[in-house]
Amino acid sequence: MVNSLRGLFAKKNKGVGIELAPDRVNIVQLRKQGQGFKLAAFSSIPVPEGVFQEGQILDSATMAELIQTGLAESKIKVKQAATAVPGGRDTVTRIIPVPAELDDRELREMVLNQEAGLYLPFPREEADVDYQKLGLFIDEDGIEKVQVLLVATRKEITDVYMQTFQQAGLTVDVLEISSFSLIRTIREQLRQFAPQEAVAIVDIEFENTEISIAVDGVPQFSRTVPIGTYQIQSALSRAMNLPPSRNIDLLQGMTIPTAPVDSMGGGKMGGTNPGHAAMLRVLGELADELRRSIDFYLNQGENLEVAQLLLAGPGGAIGQLDEFFTQRLSLPASQVDPVAALSLETQQEIPPTQRPGMGVVLGLGLREAW
Repeated sequence: MVNSLRGLFAKKNKGVGIELAPDRVNIVQLRKQGQGFKLAAFSSIPVPEGVFQEGQILDSATMAELIQTGLAESKIKVKQAATAVPGGRDTVTRIIPVPAELDDRELREMVLNQEAGLYLPFPREEADVDYQKLGLFIDEDGIEKVQVLLVATRKEITDVYMQTFQQAGLTVDVLEISSFSLIRTIREQLRQFAPQEAVAIVDIEFENTEISIAVDGVPQFSRTVPIGTYQIQSALSRAMNLPPSRNIDLLQGMTIPTAPVDSMGGGKMGGTNPGHAAMLRVLGELADELRRSIDFYLNQGENLEVAQLLLAGPGGAIGQLDEFFTQRLSLPASQVDPVAALSLETQQEIPPTQRPGMGVVLGLGLREAW
């Protein structure tokens, strides 16, 4: 497809993975090494305010320059890249049932031209759509059907992505939703769960947190909450009388104090310093949103369960965040280390605080590994 979700389920090619975010451009190049992978190059370039906001590239020329800077710093010379659109109001992922007897041509016609319009919050003609067949199942009427994973985003979003990479001298051969990239990175962890067990993947990014509830590596439910590291960092800065900052190094170096949970579900803050108290308030709001998302998923059918929370993204580096969510939600939580998840060989030292935020870009790099 031209100017669309490209190569969403296609084979890998030789290029780089590039993640565009409101605060950073992350670039990786991976090489196959035996049964695993080696990190051939990695760079992370700060993004000024006003260039990328609410999932949209606002200044494509500056973003293209940042991509070129990151490639030059890493001494990477490629002509193509894999990238991802963050989840949010301009993206849709849904699993839909279609008749099992359709051949590939009929299935494509039905999904792209008939079914897609039923599930999109924006007009079909304004959307780029792709899909992937999953497995067969028998519906409640005893009819055999096939599940299809439907993915869509607004054309205006994907068009700007294509233009930005073109300005940077690159062709986009893979454009997907960022939650897919993250799932690809942690797929070995996800395989540890039984096929019927759901896992809530909590990707705490700069502006938002993307919540994906996946079963057997396939997202069943996705939601974007407008609470991210910037909101947590801002609350921390105000409480500590520090000037506002887009740099989250201070936040990533913090450790949440563990405390018993009171009967109202909140952490007791007696004796907690103002910075910790401010962080706990925002994280408490995020925990409440997580609970609502999990409850919504569980109410969709019988015998559904969420086995664990996996915490990823830049916010996943906050110390003892897993213990906080475990206490608050009564669900086991663990922080994801994408480098360890891939058993990735690295030549450059990557600080523990930086690793959780590499899940999406490493997943993109896997699409282009050579």
